[in-house]
Amino acid sequence: MKRIIIVIFLGLLISSCGARRKAKLKVTSSKVEITINKTSKPEPSKNTPVTNNALDYISYYKSISISEMYLYGIPASITLAQGILESGSGKARLARDANNHFGIKCHDWKGARVYHDDDKAQECFRKYKDPSQSFRDHSEFLANRKRYAGLFKLKKDDYKGWAKGLRKAGYATDPKYPQKLISLIERYELYKYDVKSKKSRTKNESSSPSSKVQYTVKKGDTLYSISRLYNTTVDAIKQQNNLRSTALTIGQQLIISSN
Repeated sequence: MKRIIIVIFLGLLISSCGARRKAKLKVTSSKVEITINKTSKPEPSKNTPVTNNALDYISYYKSISISEMYLYGIPASITLAQGILESGSGKARLARDANNHFGIKCHDWKGARVYHDDDKAQECFRKYKDPSQSFRDHSEFLANRKRYAGLFKLKKDDYKGWAKGLRKAGYATDPKYPQKLISLIERYELYKYDVKSKKSRTKNESSSPSSKVQYTVKKGDTLYSISRLYNTTVDAIKQQNNLRSTALTIGQQLIISSN
């Protein structure tokens, strides 16, 4: 009888210890989880492409840069060079986590944001759903601010003038910023993407077909969002690509005429 009581007692004791350990593990696990949440970095956007080097970056973003050049008059070479430099060819944290390729800060921004150490600790930067939105915001940032107005009087193939003008207008504080842009443009021959804007074309040139770009469909794209990006219409894209519906698949290639 005593043996039975002892066995039962030991069983209860072991069960109690196990429960305590389990509870302790839960507490410990909870503490670890809280710590991770506090220190973890934002996950990269699902729409963020993987670019391993400058050549990958150029291949992926040259079409967008050319389109922005036609719409806003900023040389594609400048946009690409700035993107490579500011985003580390797409590998910098702001590019990966926020699709922000040009280091544009919040200012009067009301959208999503991330905080990142820059000139000061934990400065506010704009966050975009897709990299193309960053390129558009970059174009509007330059086009809509008076201090950059003089740049748009330069020839569209004057990348050296643009590089120096950006620094002079206060875009960057680094005294070597112009030379860094010029070096990237000449190393990768980005100047070959620069052409005259539509406003500066002759009458004969203006009657020629619109510039065509090849666009690769990414996750989250719709015909409407793509049409807005290239200043065209959904019907125009459907007609040019013989599409019977608005359904798209990731990786699908579209030919688009930017107006």
